[in-house]
Amino acid sequence: MKSYRKELWFNVKKRREFINITRDVEECLRDSGIKEGLCLVNAMHITASVFINDDESGLHHDLEVWLEKLAPEKPYSQYRHNGFEDNADAHLKRSVMGREVVVAVTNGELDLGPWEQIFYGEFDGKRNKRVLVKIIGE
Repeated sequence: MKSYRKELWFNVKKRREFINITRDVEECLRDSGIKEGLCLVNAMHITASVFINDDESGLHHDLEVWLEKLAPEKPYSQYRHNGFEDNADAHLKRSVMGREVVVAVTNGELDLGPWEQIFYGEFDGKRNKRVLVKIIGE
């Protein structure tokens, strides 16, 4: 069995953003040479997420609004975590959105549904962050 590992780095300029990383992951798959197996994509930061959904701006807006209702950023004083940092809401948003996705690899392609795309969700940006891509198979 072959194994491939690569880190993708992002410097998000805003506090929160969704980035479509499907093409980056597909490039990793091509570089790996693996035709059948599994592809793990996970955020390497506790205030970020990797998830699969539709690449539609209205949906992204709705996700942002929904997450902000679930865990509003302000007032910072509402969270016990916010002493040294002001990112308790980002930790909660990540808990809802998840840490990673696993996608089947079939015939050298990511086995995604018709509208499925892989996203990096940043909830506490303005600094370098990374995503791990790990592919195993033959």
